[in-house]
Amino acid sequence: MKIAIGAYTATSAAGTGLAALRQSIVERRSGLRPNDLDGCTIDTWIGRVGGLRNIDLPARLRSLDSRNNRLAWLGLQQDGFLASLRELVERIGSDRVGVIMGTSTSSIGRTEEAYANLEATGRMSPEYRQPEVHNLHSPALFAAAAAGLEGPSITISTACSSSAKVFATAARWIRHGVADAVLVGGVDSLCLSVLYGFHSLQLVSATPCRPFDAGRDGISIGEGAGFAILTREELAPDAEFRLLGYGESSDAWHMSHPHPEGAGALLAIDRALQSSGLEARDVDYINLHGTASKANDLAETHVLAERFPERTGASSSKGWTGHTLGAAGILEAVVTLEAMKHALMPGTLNCEIPDPRFRFPVLQENTPRPLRYAMTSSFGFGGNNAVLMFGHAGE
Repeated sequence: MKIAIGAYTATSAAGTGLAALRQSIVERRSGLRPNDLDGCTIDTWIGRVGGLRNIDLPARLRSLDSRNNRLAWLGLQQDGFLASLRELVERIGSDRVGVIMGTSTSSIGRTEEAYANLEATGRMSPEYRQPEVHNLHSPALFAAAAAGLEGPSITISTACSSSAKVFATAARWIRHGVADAVLVGGVDSLCLSVLYGFHSLQLVSATPCRPFDAGRDGISIGEGAGFAILTREELAPDAEFRLLGYGESSDAWHMSHPHPEGAGALLAIDRALQSSGLEARDVDYINLHGTASKANDLAETHVLAERFPERTGASSSKGWTGHTLGAAGILEAVVTLEAMKHALMPGTLNCEIPDPRFRFPVLQENTPRPLRYAMTSSFGFGGNNAVLMFGHAGE
């Protein structure tokens, strides 16, 4: 069974909605800024989405209020996405549309606020007594409520591969008849726990991140929300793209470092190629995980050299958005689909001098090229890996 990708959208520091994202990529304008998150004194750069504090959720959703869910609400309203989803629901019924969301930290920022504003008795203030918010499943609960969906819903939290894995799980649901369509996505928002946590691991940079650059010295944390609708092919005859295949693996090499030769990443790539029926030489473009950490980038280029010819374009888009953790997979899938749609591979922003130890060339400048097949790779903490293969409709 072929899986169609209907409407999709993305919101991040690079822009709210697809048009803003495209403009940032074409102009090579990063969304990163010096850290200005309230209460955080770390010297770093972040990818913050502006105006979230001023978003007022509809009355029916206010019990789910949090920075993360405001970001989700902002993202859902872009590019006519909710209208497309509602049209689908009218055709097939709300109980036949599932929800699978990816996140790393969910609404932990709201929990931080709750503990910072305890009553004198030590109890949470009434406004923070939100069991469906202080909950890892909050993104899927919110998305289902916002869209009026009554099908099965889950939230996947496998660190940085979370919202890439939503595509694989959705494809299985559709193929096995659990749902006829699935709202997939990912949302992660900035909070103190994330910034101080990565700082304690000595992984954040004091400058804008420089993926694959010889002088890279760490990541820039960002926030974002992305969504897509996956369906049986006959339900979306006008869809431009298909999910051709996916590969997942877990090498469990280390809690935070990748396998030095990328063993688990290579296994996920091989499984994605096998499930899509493609050869490595067929892939025109790869949106890399490319976090700008020293170990990850080096391991990833070794993996590329093991499978792909040098004609394959490869780049990281995290210089625009920062590393959005649990939302990275969906955001980078959207960047890849947009690259296919507009025949423009984004170069790696902030990569001025590629590391001479790399065994595979990485695109530095935006490069026009028709793209028939494209791939995204997401490699999370604990060696949790996910790779997606995309193609045009009719391929």
